[in-house]
Amino acid sequence: MAGTERIERILIAADKFKGSLTAEQVAGHVRTGLLAERPDLVVDSLPIADGGDGTVDAALAAGFTLHRERVTGPLGAPVTARFAVRGDTAVIEMAEASGLRLLPHRTFAPLTAGTRGTGELIVAALDEGARTIVLGVGGSATTDGGAGMLQALGARLLDAGGKQLPPGGAALRDLARVDLSGLDSRLRASRIVLASDVDNPLTGPTGAAAVYGPQKGAGPADVAALDAALGVWARVLEEAAGSQAAGASRAPGAGAAGGMGFGALAGLGAVFRPGVEVMMEVLGFHPALARADLVITGEGSLDEQTLHGKAPAGVAAAAGKAGKPVLAVCGRLAIDAARLREAGIDTAYALTDLESDPAVCMAQAGPLLERAARRLATDHLL
Repeated sequence: MAGTERIERILIAADKFKGSLTAEQVAGHVRTGLLAERPDLVVDSLPIADGGDGTVDAALAAGFTLHRERVTGPLGAPVTARFAVRGDTAVIEMAEASGLRLLPHRTFAPLTAGTRGTGELIVAALDEGARTIVLGVGGSATTDGGAGMLQALGARLLDAGGKQLPPGGAALRDLARVDLSGLDSRLRASRIVLASDVDNPLTGPTGAAAVYGPQKGAGPADVAALDAALGVWARVLEEAAGSQAAGASRAPGAGAAGGMGFGALAGLGAVFRPGVEVMMEVLGFHPALARADLVITGEGSLDEQTLHGKAPAGVAAAAGKAGKPVLAVCGRLAIDAARLREAGIDTAYALTDLESDPAVCMAQAGPLLERAARRLATDHLL
């Protein structure tokens, strides 16, 4: 990496190490390691996220204000969910209200889990004066196409007898009509940004049920039932929403988070954008990048999935356009050096290079990360 003698200011823009460190903790340990070798460095930290787990934490670390709301969890029981607000912008993480992590251990409900709580978070954000709502989707327990979210916002989903549908994706097979006339009027003056790192359509072999249903406990028969029910949902909601929703079920991101993407695109007129791009913009990444001589990014596992829309790839792409070198830290490295360089990352430092036992890496991630950062500093900053 050329020009290392001129590096005086570093930007740490890393995602969480899932299961061991938040993005803010990752930045703190890297900073400690760097300063142990180069006390004169100026180190800026901007924890980053891609719209999935950790999105609210990243917003809070960037100066957003924490809000809590009691909402309906994925199985119907109340849960306390967090969201973040700064000015008229709110950041909502779907997993806080409708996530897999909220389910009791080994208890899945692929046919009946619902997204009402996510809609209730949107209502709470509107109550706080938000007019731009970033909806980070990922880690969901649901495959209801965002139906519960729209119900919480005032939509009526009716069967042939005029009765409201119960929660869950399977119930959508009985959908006859969608009434959007009761949607919260404040939505018309608001901008909803769907932040996701996946671009699947709603239905079919690459759709929400087929690709992500098994992760939520859906067997083959469940997947078939959910895919068929989502097909009904697509037809009826697009018809109700009018020309703005035409083809929304086939749009990139419609299949995100069990079809939550489709519900937001067709029902709320949301705009789909890659999650990491949205979060970098919201968190103020680009001004911080302009001040830096070098960027350090990373996440728990740097692998092929990283290269397809995850936070480190987005950070590296933006830094590359700005002509800034990029290094990475990670728990494990599962791609070779050539693939890493293709992604715009010069070198990566993995905790597994320091400790071969994955359990120890998880338990001692902080101290090991400081050691990795010291090695990085020795190799590139001295």
